[in-house]
Amino acid sequence: MKYSYISHLSCPKCNKTYDHQEPQQLCTCGSPLLVNYNLDELGKYVSRDSFVGRTASLWRYHEILPVVNEKDVVTLGEGMTPLLPMPVIGDEMDIPNLYMKDEGIIPTGTFKARGAAVGVSKAKELGVTELAMPTNGNAGAAWSLYAARAGIKSTIIMPVDAPKITRNESAISGSNLYLVDGLISDAGKIVAEAVQDFVLFDASTLKEPYRIEGKKTMGLEIAEQLNWNMPDVILYPTGGGVGIIGIYKALTELKQLGWVEGELPRLVAVQAEGCAPIVKAWKEGKAESEFWSDSETVAFGINVPKALGDFLVLEALYQTKGCAIAIEDQSLLQEQKRIAELEGAFICPEGAATFVAARRLRESGWIKQDDVVVALNTGMGIKYPDTVDVEVEVLQKGEILRK
Repeated sequence: MKYSYISHLSCPKCNKTYDHQEPQQLCTCGSPLLVNYNLDELGKYVSRDSFVGRTASLWRYHEILPVVNEKDVVTLGEGMTPLLPMPVIGDEMDIPNLYMKDEGIIPTGTFKARGAAVGVSKAKELGVTELAMPTNGNAGAAWSLYAARAGIKSTIIMPVDAPKITRNESAISGSNLYLVDGLISDAGKIVAEAVQDFVLFDASTLKEPYRIEGKKTMGLEIAEQLNWNMPDVILYPTGGGVGIIGIYKALTELKQLGWVEGELPRLVAVQAEGCAPIVKAWKEGKAESEFWSDSETVAFGINVPKALGDFLVLEALYQTKGCAIAIEDQSLLQEQKRIAELEGAFICPEGAATFVAARRLRESGWIKQDDVVVALNTGMGIKYPDTVDVEVEVLQKGEILRK
């Protein structure tokens, strides 16, 4: 039995194919590339029962991941994050079957570790020695740390307003870290020039094919954790949209393998009101989004004015009868506090936005009372210390506590 059943790479726009044994970036037409597997062959040797007793990491699904040689796997133990029932907040929302997929406990503290683990592993297998990428913070932190573990040099460029802790993670890893006075789109332009000038491997979102494969393991885990039954709704905080693309790809592959049955979950792209290009495009029934000018939100991870893979995100929404919804900053911060108080979970602002979205979609009737609903929390709240403003009384020595 093979370690991986990867077949080739293909372009979802022009259908051109590429060899996975050579470093690849975008298709010649400018589209991101997707990984294809020999699913018919895989199905002959692997079943759902094959995963029983395996390591509790995303590499338990190695046959449907792109790394061919196990020796090239770069891991910090990422994956198999908990799928937590949220009974109190669910009762408040009138969604009894509400779950949270909690990516906050993963290495580096966010779901970005999934894409980094698989992307860096494949880069190592392909002989990449130095990579570069723009980031809003968490992806750069994850990729720089995983690159360090793989012995690969990294150059990371992030907006000057990115959370300081992610800046520190990149810097302490030995990465060549630079800050830009602008947005991730501005950082991306600098990376594009650096890639050409210094012959670096471009690890920007969707400019290499393997980050999606790491992110898709969230979908594989959700299916396995629900005993191979699919939920009715999955809500995902959407910036670059790799996670929602990956989850859709994972569930589609499971359907092809016959490991799950029924309709695919309705996927919900959750964005911030101050940066909602996917929401606007979905409302207008368009296949691609427009650049969102002057974007701004406290949910820094989803502050992406124009996603390279926007057409893949929108396709996932249309194909699953899903939707897109924008949440204002004040509401997601209130929800973040409410979840901490009611469920004891300190989640990130982006994750909090998915719960506001679930609340509103239930109020509108789009989510039904008996729906099984999964909200993705993509990171731990402590990575965003500046979003929480609390007043704490200071006691003097010897002072008696009075409530």
